[in-house]
Amino acid sequence: MKTVHIGLNCKDPIKIERFYAHLGFTRARVIPIDNGEQIVFIKNGSFMIELFKTGEISPLPAPDKDGYAFPGIRHVAFQVDNVDDVLKNLGTEAQISLGPFNFDDTIPGWRTVWIKDPEGNIVEISQGYVDQENPPAIQG
Repeated sequence: MKTVHIGLNCKDPIKIERFYAHLGFTRARVIPIDNGEQIVFIKNGSFMIELFKTGEISPLPAPDKDGYAFPGIRHVAFQVDNVDDVLKNLGTEAQISLGPFNFDDTIPGWRTVWIKDPEGNIVEISQGYVDQENPPAIQG
């Protein structure tokens, strides 16, 4: 099994597409649907984000820091070569919600920042993460 895509409901899919272009995403496919609308797939490597236009208003306040603390999806994360280069590339579009932090005490070279995309979704940008060599087994 491999992860293929996540789907995002967006008020402004074009604005979201332009934001994710800063993270290396390019348009992969456009599928026309009813009422002249379209679903846009943007891709980076083998991972895609499926953008759906919506006119609905969120019943929840926008997430903060690294995302909602209740059960559900907290944030989406991307591994990059250099967090600071990505922030520089994003310029004023980099709405930092938490960090950047260095986690050298856990993994030397691990650095992370959480930002908001133009519609308030929390996106983690991380560099230097590596898997634990022998993680403990599930207990219980």
